[in-house]
Amino acid sequence: MIKLISWNVNGVRAALKKGAMESLNILKPDILCLQELKAKQEQIPQELMNWEGYTPYVFSAERPGYSGVAVFSRRPAENVQYGMGIERYDIEGRSLLLEFPQFLLFNCYYPNGGQSPERLQFKMDFYDDMLQWAQSAHKPLIICGDVNTAHKEIDLARPKENEKHTGFLPMERAWIDKLVEAGFIDTFRLFHENGGHYSWWDMKTRARERDVGWRIDYFFISEILKPHVCDAYILPKVYGSDHCPVVLELEF
Repeated sequence: MIKLISWNVNGVRAALKKGAMESLNILKPDILCLQELKAKQEQIPQELMNWEGYTPYVFSAERPGYSGVAVFSRRPAENVQYGMGIERYDIEGRSLLLEFPQFLLFNCYYPNGGQSPERLQFKMDFYDDMLQWAQSAHKPLIICGDVNTAHKEIDLARPKENEKHTGFLPMERAWIDKLVEAGFIDTFRLFHENGGHYSWWDMKTRARERDVGWRIDYFFISEILKPHVCDAYILPKVYGSDHCPVVLELEF
Protein backbone atom coordinates (compact mmCIF):
# COMPACT_ATOMS: atom_id res chain seq x y z
CA MET A 1 0.00 0.00 0.00
CA ILE A 2 1.08 3.58 -0.71
CA LYS A 3 -0.06 6.28 1.73
CA LEU A 4 0.02 9.85 0.42
CA ILE A 5 -0.59 12.87 2.64
CA SER A 6 -1.25 16.42 1.46
CA TRP A 7 -1.04 19.28 3.95
CA ASN A 8 -1.06 23.05 3.64
CA VAL A 9 1.21 23.88 6.58
CA ASN A 10 0.74 27.68 6.40
CA GLY A 11 4.44 28.21 7.07
CA VAL A 12 6.57 25.11 7.47
CA ARG A 13 8.73 26.62 10.22
CA ALA A 14 5.69 27.65 12.26
CA ALA A 15 4.05 24.24 11.75
CA LEU A 16 7.12 22.39 13.00
CA LYS A 17 7.26 24.61 16.08
CA LYS A 18 3.64 23.60 16.75
CA GLY A 19 4.47 19.88 16.71
CA ALA A 20 3.90 18.94 13.07
CA MET A 21 7.02 16.77 12.93
CA GLU A 22 5.77 14.60 15.77
CA SER A 23 2.51 14.06 13.88
CA LEU A 24 4.34 13.21 10.66
CA ASN A 25 6.52 10.67 12.43
CA ILE A 26 3.38 8.96 13.72
CA LEU A 27 1.58 9.09 10.36
CA LYS A 28 4.62 7.86 8.38
CA PRO A 29 3.36 8.56 4.85
CA ASP A 30 5.13 7.07 1.86
CA ILE A 31 4.78 10.43 0.12
CA LEU A 32 4.19 13.75 1.86
CA CYS A 33 3.05 16.78 -0.15
CA LEU A 34 3.24 20.18 1.52
CA GLN A 35 1.90 23.54 0.40
CA GLU A 36 2.43 27.14 1.55
CA LEU A 37 5.95 26.59 2.86
CA LYS A 38 6.65 30.31 3.29
CA ALA A 39 10.36 29.44 3.27
CA LYS A 40 13.32 28.98 0.96
CA GLN A 41 14.82 25.51 0.89
CA GLU A 42 17.72 26.55 3.10
CA GLN A 43 15.26 27.92 5.68
CA ILE A 44 13.38 24.65 6.12
CA PRO A 45 14.43 23.05 9.44
CA GLN A 46 16.87 20.19 9.12
CA GLU A 47 14.65 17.80 11.07
CA LEU A 48 12.38 17.80 8.03
CA MET A 49 14.98 18.20 5.26
CA ASN A 50 16.98 15.30 6.73
CA TRP A 51 13.92 13.20 7.58
CA GLU A 52 15.31 9.68 7.63
CA GLY A 53 14.26 7.57 4.68
CA TYR A 54 12.82 10.46 2.64
CA THR A 55 14.07 12.31 -0.43
CA PRO A 56 13.07 16.01 -0.40
CA TYR A 57 11.92 17.99 -3.44
CA VAL A 58 11.37 21.69 -2.77
CA PHE A 59 10.08 24.50 -5.01
CA SER A 60 10.02 27.85 -3.21
CA ALA A 61 8.60 31.17 -4.32
CA GLU A 62 10.99 33.93 -5.34
CA ARG A 63 9.26 36.25 -2.86
CA PRO A 64 10.46 35.58 0.71
CA GLY A 65 7.97 34.11 3.18
CA TYR A 66 5.40 33.31 0.51
CA SER A 67 3.80 30.26 -1.09
CA GLY A 68 6.07 27.31 -2.00
CA VAL A 69 5.53 23.55 -2.23
CA ALA A 70 7.51 20.45 -1.32
CA VAL A 71 7.34 16.67 -1.60
CA PHE A 72 9.09 14.22 0.72
CA SER A 73 9.12 10.70 -0.68
CA ARG A 74 10.34 7.31 0.52
CA ARG A 75 10.74 6.29 -3.10
CA PRO A 76 12.87 8.57 -5.31
CA ALA A 77 11.01 10.06 -8.26
CA GLU A 78 12.01 9.02 -11.78
CA ASN A 79 11.59 12.59 -13.01
CA VAL A 80 10.79 15.94 -11.37
CA GLN A 81 9.37 19.10 -12.92
CA TYR A 82 9.53 22.28 -10.86
CA GLY A 83 6.59 24.43 -11.88
CA MET A 84 4.32 24.32 -14.92
CA GLY A 85 6.72 26.12 -17.23
CA ILE A 86 4.68 29.35 -17.06
CA GLU A 87 6.77 32.09 -15.46
CA ARG A 88 4.04 34.13 -13.77
CA TYR A 89 2.94 31.04 -11.85
CA ASP A 90 6.34 29.51 -11.33
CA ILE A 91 7.89 32.57 -9.64
CA GLU A 92 5.31 31.92 -6.90
CA GLY A 93 6.51 28.32 -6.39
CA ARG A 94 3.08 26.77 -6.80
CA SER A 95 3.56 23.29 -8.25
CA LEU A 96 5.73 20.20 -8.35
CA LEU A 97 5.31 17.28 -10.73
CA LEU A 98 6.93 13.97 -9.81
CA GLU A 99 6.93 10.85 -11.95
CA PHE A 100 6.73 7.43 -10.31
CA PRO A 101 6.40 4.04 -12.04
CA GLN A 102 2.61 3.78 -11.67
CA PHE A 103 1.55 7.45 -11.77
CA LEU A 104 2.39 11.13 -12.02
CA LEU A 105 1.94 13.17 -8.84
CA PHE A 106 1.05 16.86 -9.13
CA ASN A 107 1.37 18.74 -5.83
CA CYS A 108 -0.08 22.21 -6.12
CA TYR A 109 -0.86 25.28 -4.04
CA TYR A 110 -3.58 27.00 -6.04
CA PRO A 111 -3.87 30.80 -5.84
CA ASN A 112 -6.23 32.56 -3.47
CA GLY A 113 -8.54 34.92 -5.33
CA GLY A 114 -9.53 37.11 -2.42
CA GLN A 115 -7.10 40.00 -2.55
CA SER A 116 -8.38 41.76 -5.69
CA PRO A 117 -10.24 41.22 -8.98
CA GLU A 118 -6.83 40.84 -10.60
CA ARG A 119 -5.88 37.98 -8.27
CA LEU A 120 -9.21 36.29 -8.86
CA GLN A 121 -8.50 36.41 -12.60
CA PHE A 122 -4.98 35.09 -11.91
CA LYS A 123 -6.55 32.19 -10.01
CA MET A 124 -8.97 31.40 -12.84
CA ASP A 125 -6.16 31.59 -15.43
CA PHE A 126 -4.10 29.22 -13.28
CA TYR A 127 -7.05 26.84 -13.02
CA ASP A 128 -7.55 26.77 -16.78
CA ASP A 129 -3.86 26.33 -17.62
CA MET A 130 -3.51 23.61 -14.99
CA LEU A 131 -6.51 21.68 -16.36
CA GLN A 132 -5.21 21.92 -19.92
CA TRP A 133 -1.88 20.57 -18.71
CA ALA A 134 -3.52 17.77 -16.68
CA GLN A 135 -5.51 16.58 -19.67
CA SER A 136 -2.28 16.09 -21.62
CA ALA A 137 -0.52 14.02 -18.92
CA HIS A 138 1.21 10.95 -20.33
CA LYS A 139 0.50 8.74 -17.30
CA PRO A 140 -2.31 8.29 -14.75
CA LEU A 141 -2.34 11.43 -12.63
CA ILE A 142 -2.79 12.14 -8.93
CA ILE A 143 -3.55 15.82 -8.25
CA CYS A 144 -3.29 17.01 -4.66
CA GLY A 145 -3.10 20.23 -2.73
CA ASP A 146 -4.95 23.25 -1.46
CA VAL A 147 -7.33 24.10 -4.30
CA ASN A 148 -8.66 27.14 -2.40
CA THR A 149 -12.24 26.37 -3.45
CA ALA A 150 -15.02 24.33 -1.85
CA HIS A 151 -16.83 22.39 -4.55
CA LYS A 152 -20.36 21.71 -3.25
CA GLU A 153 -22.56 23.14 -0.51
CA ILE A 154 -21.73 20.14 1.70
CA ASP A 155 -18.04 21.11 1.49
CA LEU A 156 -18.38 24.09 3.81
CA ALA A 157 -20.27 24.77 7.00
CA ARG A 158 -22.02 27.97 5.85
CA PRO A 159 -22.61 27.85 2.09
CA LYS A 160 -25.33 30.49 1.89
CA GLU A 161 -23.22 33.06 3.71
CA ASN A 162 -20.30 32.49 1.33
CA GLU A 163 -21.95 32.40 -2.08
CA LYS A 164 -20.41 35.76 -3.01
CA HIS A 165 -17.01 35.15 -1.42
CA THR A 166 -13.98 33.85 -3.24
CA GLY A 167 -13.45 30.18 -2.53
CA PHE A 168 -17.12 29.47 -3.19
CA LEU A 169 -17.93 31.64 -6.20
CA PRO A 170 -19.91 29.99 -9.01
CA MET A 171 -17.00 30.41 -11.45
CA GLU A 172 -14.57 28.73 -9.04
CA ARG A 173 -16.94 25.85 -8.33
CA ALA A 174 -17.64 25.45 -12.05
CA TRP A 175 -13.94 24.85 -12.65
CA ILE A 176 -14.00 21.87 -10.28
CA ASP A 177 -17.03 20.64 -12.25
CA LYS A 178 -14.85 20.85 -15.37
CA LEU A 179 -12.05 18.95 -13.64
CA VAL A 180 -14.48 16.16 -12.74
CA GLU A 181 -16.01 16.16 -16.22
CA ALA A 182 -12.49 15.74 -17.61
CA GLY A 183 -12.32 12.39 -15.79
CA PHE A 184 -10.69 13.29 -12.48
CA ILE A 185 -12.25 11.81 -9.34
CA ASP A 186 -12.54 13.51 -5.95
CA THR A 187 -11.28 10.54 -3.94
CA PHE A 188 -12.72 11.68 -0.61
CA ARG A 189 -16.23 11.46 -2.03
CA LEU A 190 -15.72 7.80 -2.94
CA PHE A 191 -15.93 7.04 0.78
CA HIS A 192 -17.78 9.98 2.40
CA GLU A 193 -21.04 11.21 0.88
CA ASN A 194 -22.19 13.42 3.74
CA GLY A 195 -21.19 16.90 4.86
CA GLY A 196 -19.43 18.03 8.01
CA HIS A 197 -15.92 17.15 6.83
CA TYR A 198 -13.52 20.08 6.62
CA SER A 199 -9.81 20.67 6.03
CA TRP A 200 -9.50 24.42 6.71
CA TRP A 201 -10.81 26.73 9.43
CA ASP A 202 -10.43 30.50 9.76
CA MET A 203 -7.98 31.20 12.59
CA LYS A 204 -9.16 34.78 13.14
CA THR A 205 -12.64 33.66 14.18
CA ARG A 206 -11.44 30.54 16.06
CA ALA A 207 -13.61 28.56 13.66
CA ARG A 208 -11.84 25.28 14.33
CA GLU A 209 -13.11 25.22 17.90
CA ARG A 210 -16.66 25.42 16.51
CA ASP A 211 -15.87 23.24 13.45
CA VAL A 212 -17.07 25.95 11.08
CA GLY A 213 -14.83 24.91 8.22
CA TRP A 214 -14.29 24.38 4.52
CA ARG A 215 -13.11 21.33 2.58
CA ILE A 216 -10.65 22.90 0.13
CA ASP A 217 -7.79 20.35 0.19
CA TYR A 218 -8.17 17.44 -2.21
CA PHE A 219 -6.79 14.35 -3.86
CA PHE A 220 -8.10 14.00 -7.41
CA ILE A 221 -7.10 11.00 -9.53
CA SER A 222 -7.39 9.88 -13.14
CA GLU A 223 -10.30 7.48 -13.50
CA ILE A 224 -7.97 4.62 -14.42
CA LEU A 225 -6.56 4.74 -10.87
CA LYS A 226 -9.94 4.27 -9.18
CA PRO A 227 -9.58 0.45 -8.74
CA HIS A 228 -6.34 1.07 -6.84
CA VAL A 229 -7.87 3.39 -4.22
CA CYS A 230 -8.16 1.79 -0.77
CA ASP A 231 -9.22 4.80 1.28
CA ALA A 232 -9.33 8.60 1.40
CA TYR A 233 -9.89 10.62 4.53
CA ILE A 234 -9.21 13.83 6.46
CA LEU A 235 -7.29 14.16 9.75
CA PRO A 236 -9.01 17.06 11.57
CA LYS A 237 -7.35 16.19 14.89
CA VAL A 238 -3.85 16.83 13.51
CA TYR A 239 -2.79 20.38 14.38
CA GLY A 240 0.03 22.70 13.39
CA SER A 241 -1.72 24.76 10.72
CA ASP A 242 -5.09 26.30 9.90
CA HIS A 243 -5.41 23.34 7.50
CA CYS A 244 -5.28 19.69 8.46
CA PRO A 245 -3.77 16.83 6.44
CA VAL A 246 -5.78 14.87 3.88
CA VAL A 247 -4.87 11.29 3.03
CA LEU A 248 -5.07 8.96 0.03
CA GLU A 249 -4.21 5.25 0.25
CA LEU A 250 -3.56 3.20 -2.89
CA GLU A 251 -2.70 -0.43 -3.58
CA PHE A 252 -0.85 -1.59 -6.70
